Amino acid sequence: MRRLLIAGNWKMNCGPYDAAELLEGLKAKKSEVNENVDVLVCPPFVSIGMAVKYLYDTDIQVGAQNLHFEENGAFTGEISGSMLTESGCNYVIIGHSERRQYFGETDETVNQRTKKALEHKLAPIICVGESLSQRKADEHYDLVKDQITNALNGVSAEEVLDIVIAYEPIWAIGTGETASPEQAQEMHEHIRNVVANLYSQDAADSINILYGGSMKPANAQELLSQADVDGGLIGGASLDADSFSEIITIAEELA
Repeated sequence: MRRLLIAGNWKMNCGPYDAAELLEGLKAKKSEVNENVDVLVCPPFVSIGMAVKYLYDTDIQVGAQNLHFEENGAFTGEISGSMLTESGCNYVIIGHSERRQYFGETDETVNQRTKKALEHKLAPIICVGESLSQRKADEHYDLVKDQITNALNGVSAEEVLDIVIAYEPIWAIGTGETASPEQAQEMHEHIRNVVANLYSQDAADSINILYGGSMKPANAQELLSQADVDGGLIGGASLDADSFSEIITIAEELA
């Protein structure tokens, strides 16, 4: 049985002081979590240390929002996998739609980052998903299949068990729109079938697939009740301790 994963992507929000306040609120509500649910926060790089400090005695884990695919060197502004593990991270988000749109991430660099994360025992959360125009053109299934296939190029059958995939319907991020539970389930099932075809049904049945399109308390139960939705990559709602903890509680009730 797959464990549910509720992951908060803080994006470019919450420096150390604001992070401390948010973490205090979250810790007060959810220092202990149901054994069948994993909880994760992914702050900006400058707040990772604060998160590790505040959450060390809780069930909440810490991840990062990106990493570079080189180990070290003249890459101003970048951060390496070894730096993240040394800082206390367990997960790292890779290929988020905003990274692809604004910072030139490609399927190739997503693949490079994925392999580097695995090398450092960081669980990659690989983001895939389509724009509204791609969905309207009925290209979304092929697009997501290609994104997954390229991201996992060279990843072994053993390594893929440590990977998380997050489905982002780009048209539902920050727009107030949300994919219907049926739309989410259809794509999550498709993603699981892609993994099965690339590896095995056992691998596909083991991998966590998160919904990453504006999950919030109002829609979390309906989305998390879908057979192939194994959690959420939460944006805005993760910046509010009450909202994020409510989503966690919903996941605990379903686990």
